[in-house]
Amino acid sequence: MKLRDIMTKQVVRIHPEETVTVAARMLEHNNIGAMPVCGNDGRLCGMITDRDIVIRCLASGRKPDTTRVREVMTTKVYVARPDMDVSMVAGLMGREQIRRLPVMDKGKLCGMISIGDLAEREESGLDAAEALTGISSRLSSRE
Repeated sequence: MKLRDIMTKQVVRIHPEETVTVAARMLEHNNIGAMPVCGNDGRLCGMITDRDIVIRCLASGRKPDTTRVREVMTTKVYVARPDMDVSMVAGLMGREQIRRLPVMDKGKLCGMISIGDLAEREESGLDAAEALTGISSRLSSRE
């Protein structure tokens, strides 16, 4: 099965110059924990997560109303292609401890894939379980 078959195609995204407050409201409104940060040209600049907001903004004493997304976003972002095999992507997600992954085609954002997307499909449920096991085992080895 290919990623294009199960990825979310309608992706909520934010511009890097928006404030962290706007990002937090968008995450809450859309009931998501992360979203891609894209410039005016639609190219991916990074990802902003609820964890980025808490750790890099709030916990460090920054004001979310004046802090820009670009100041706290995650810039090292792994990406996938829509033609990638689901099991390959699940392996990457497990190895790199990634719960959500942007899908890029010809340099443009075309979708998102999450552990939940993998788990929803009976055919890829085992891949999701393996990815989550990889994420969990790495987390417990850090303690």
